[in-house]
Amino acid sequence: MGPALAEKGSSNGDQCYFESQRHATRRYSFLVLRGLRIVNQTFVQNDNDSMTGTREVSSSAQSSASDPDDEIFLEGPRSRFEEFFTVLKVMRDFLRGFRVLHFVGPCVTVFGSARIKAGDPYYELARKMGAAIARLGFTVITGGGPGIMEAANRGAKEAGGRSVGCTIELPSEQPTNEYLDRCVRLHYFFVRKTLLVKYSYAFVVMPGGAGTLDELFEALTLIQTAKINNFPIVIMGIDYWKELLHFIETMAQRGMIAASDLSLIYATDSVDEAVAHIQKKAIEPFGLKRITRPRRPVRLLGERGLPH
Repeated sequence: MGPALAEKGSSNGDQCYFESQRHATRRYSFLVLRGLRIVNQTFVQNDNDSMTGTREVSSSAQSSASDPDDEIFLEGPRSRFEEFFTVLKVMRDFLRGFRVLHFVGPCVTVFGSARIKAGDPYYELARKMGAAIARLGFTVITGGGPGIMEAANRGAKEAGGRSVGCTIELPSEQPTNEYLDRCVRLHYFFVRKTLLVKYSYAFVVMPGGAGTLDELFEALTLIQTAKINNFPIVIMGIDYWKELLHFIETMAQRGMIAASDLSLIYATDSVDEAVAHIQKKAIEPFGLKRITRPRRPVRLLGERGLPH
């Protein structure tokens, strides 16, 4: 019988299981201090957790984006302490998101590329869609960056609506767009994706790249598997997405998805048609209605409301 496979990240032989008592004590002390720092950052209010307007990227944010913890997070098991402190960091991200977004109200999430510039037809389409979503009474939520995200947030603000974002720490930083009433900055992609789904009653998918595809199929899978309600997914930019739409039809023809799953996606380039679909599939089925007296945030818990 050949040798057993080693866990990823371990060294050869039994050496990976041994360390001196002095080194172990020193390592334990370091991990305890690190854990206390994470807990402190989790529960202490940080002004950078939410903001209005643009913000420069600090050097600390850039260093955290290249944190080696990210590189080893998915590389296999680590020490119990390191795994525990990773859980604390994930919890910190979720708590930041919950605190900042608790009072955003029913949202519509707009996904799309950060690389599209103002003046591009898709930018203008997303801007018009953001305004239309706001006039329906929804809060527009995006990834908070430039491109399509900026366009949707901008449209919402210009229409007098509410606009929020969930940005992400990356080695190559994306600027936060200036059309946000609130923004939460997150460390983990999966936390960001969860928050972009958690508060939304519909999803609008504009032209984008790998990240947009990831977000589209994440939402589609959650609806298909009944992990979330049957919220509408609107794909805009038919000429851009035509091969993908054809491929989804092929999946249904080959029996890889149910034929009924095709009804989960609505494709159009018309803002009016998209709005009517959201009205029919989100507002009416879930009994959404406008409120005149929103709940008041509890400042002691670090909560903040949005402009009315």
